[in-house]
Amino acid sequence: MKKALITGANKGIGFETAKYLLQQGHYVYLGCRNPALGAAAVAQLQTAGLTACECITLDVTDAASVEQAVIALKDKTTVLDVLINNAGILGQMPAPEGEAGIINAQQVFNTNYFGVIRVTSALLPLLQQAAQPRIVNVSSETASLTLHQQPAWEYYGFKDAAYVPSKTALNFYTIALAFQLKDTAFKVNSVCPGFTATDLNNHTGVNKASDSAKIIAHYAMLEADGPSGQFFNAAGSIPW
Repeated sequence: MKKALITGANKGIGFETAKYLLQQGHYVYLGCRNPALGAAAVAQLQTAGLTACECITLDVTDAASVEQAVIALKDKTTVLDVLINNAGILGQMPAPEGEAGIINAQQVFNTNYFGVIRVTSALLPLLQQAAQPRIVNVSSETASLTLHQQPAWEYYGFKDAAYVPSKTALNFYTIALAFQLKDTAFKVNSVCPGFTATDLNNHTGVNKASDSAKIIAHYAMLEADGPSGQFFNAAGSIPW
């Protein structure tokens, strides 16, 4: 049974991805900042008959929390097949001016970018024990610098100094990590689940979290000949 860890898994796309991977026969660790909410999410899954899961308390912005999560995980398993870096925040919209805007951007980057590096680096030793390790960084189409130069693009006007650049930075981390691991069995990709109705956007998104989860899960279950170091959404490749 392959084992997966998903950050930010107690709700939204993370929760639905956990559910889908459980349905595909994975054992899933739900990485959750709030242990009570994590326990509630696990209970909901287990009530539905998806029992191969448990909560790992994990705050991606806190180095000590990540360290404790890795210790807890190593007590449970010697291998991790899949890491899905799903935890993310939008930040204030519109962003405040001046110093408050800088603080807002720092908070967003600490979760969306530095948090991913922190968690991934800590879990690489467990991932390296897997035969075909997979890392999915949950990104956004709005991270594309190419699309932001095209006025006809649907999200052309969505430009900010926090969320969007945090995902652009995340995309480069995907490229860098895939390059670092290019001579191994790892597959590392950025995946945009689409504009999904979640708490992140006050449920203004148009896609269902359960549908978006399948997009992420697809790249978490890539075959040996699958791509790495790329950027995808439901339609296929997205330009950087």
